Amino acid sequence: MNDFVGKIIPVVLVFVLGYILKLIKLFKTEHGDSLLKLVFYVTLPALIFISVTSVELSIQFVYLPFIAIAVILFTFFISFFIGKKLKFNRATLGTFLIGSMIMNTGFTLPFILTAFDREGVAIYTFFDLGNALLVLTFVYYIAVKYGDKTSSRVKLKKFLLLPPIWGLILGIIFNLGKIQVPAIAADFLSYVGTPTIVLIMLSLGIYFRPKFENIGKVWMVLIIRIGIGLALGYCIVVLLGLQGIVKPIVIICCAAPVGYNTLVFSSLENLDKEFAASLVSFSIILGIFYIPLLIYLF
Repeated sequence: MNDFVGKIIPVVLVFVLGYILKLIKLFKTEHGDSLLKLVFYVTLPALIFISVTSVELSIQFVYLPFIAIAVILFTFFISFFIGKKLKFNRATLGTFLIGSMIMNTGFTLPFILTAFDREGVAIYTFFDLGNALLVLTFVYYIAVKYGDKTSSRVKLKKFLLLPPIWGLILGIIFNLGKIQVPAIAADFLSYVGTPTIVLIMLSLGIYFRPKFENIGKVWMVLIIRIGIGLALGYCIVVLLGLQGIVKPIVIICCAAPVGYNTLVFSSLENLDKEFAASLVSFSIILGIFYIPLLIYLF
């Protein structure tokens, strides 16, 4: 447990630093927008590529990406039904939908690595392939649809030019094709990808404005993302008869907090950024406590 806390506290402190820098007026909201654009177009693609190429992808766990895809689609239908009933404005509904769907598997990785070592990382990577694929396609499509004020039609070209998707595709190609990444290129991409979490957490601190009127909406998303995600993960594990370390990893990932990309997509597509920042911030704070508990229980 001490290892878990030791890995997560620095992440939380970066968030606090961003909030303090905003309070002393060193950073403004528009600086958060710039940081998130840097993440989406530069650091995140590098991080995805290096992560995918650095683990062993085994055919044994080929079903795991489909579990992630099923969970995201199921939570979409639930959140869409609830969001329509509550009559949110367009921007808030967009954030409500993507916040409910995006699993912050990156947040769970330090816990999984500490508890299950490299074997756990390999299983996690397979699960996260499905998560990343749908987040960078379907979920981002939803963000564009609800954030685009000029047209409800989304151009395919916009997706084909997304750097994170190419980071994922190229990573899979290099991994499965056993293509060796040159040492200089690997070091460069590693340096570029390393600041991703720091930049996102700084942005969270800059955006964070805890407002009482957002609490009800925040908890509703957290119930869908964490509560229903946990229930789905457990049901899938029982139905498929999953055993060993696959069982806790699937449950933990399905119940992961709201993903960082909720804020990234909200910023890029002019959705409700303050709502997005509250969602990610509060879910991360909860995750610090319940993710280690899930590992202990399962």
